[in-house]
Amino acid sequence: MSDSPLPRVEFWCDLLCPDCRTSLDDLHALRARFGEALTIELRHFPLEKHKYAYPAAEAAAEAFEQGRGWEFAEALLARLEDVERGGAQALVEIAGSVGLDADEVDTALIDGRHMLLVDSDVAEGRAIGVKGTPTYVVAGKRLDGGQSQDGLFDRIVELLGG
Repeated sequence: MSDSPLPRVEFWCDLLCPDCRTSLDDLHALRARFGEALTIELRHFPLEKHKYAYPAAEAAAEAFEQGRGWEFAEALLARLEDVERGGAQALVEIAGSVGLDADEVDTALIDGRHMLLVDSDVAEGRAIGVKGTPTYVVAGKRLDGGQSQDGLFDRIVELLGG
C-alpha cells in the first residue's frame, strides 16, 4: 500500500435491508485490512419497501450526532426483524441498548431534526445513480450490490489500491 491517503468509501445503505446486513462483513474486513487510514461513510438511502427505513435513517443520524453511529447502525442491522415488528419504539430500544440517549433519539424522530440530512442523502444518491442498497462509491466509481455482492469486496480493495 502506498503512503498516499486512501479515498473514502461511501456506503449507501438502507438500515433495514438484509443485503446491507450481509455487507457488514465486507466493511469489517475493509477496516481490518486498511485500519484507521480508511474512512467509511454511511450514506442514507432508505427504500420505500421497508416501512421504517426512513425513521431508521433519522435515528442513525441522531446516533452519529451522539458519537455512536456505527454501533447503532450495526445493532440495527442485526435486529431488522425487531424493527419490522416494533417500529419506532424498537429503534428507540436499540438506541438505548448501545448506550445512546434513547429519549433524545425518540425526540429526534418526533421533531424531524435529521429529515433534511436524510432527504439530502437520498437526493444525492439518486443524482449519482444509486438505485438500491448496498451501493458503494469508491474513488469516484459506483459499485452496486443490490443485485449481487459477488466480487464487490475485491473491487473495492482494488480501487483503494490495496
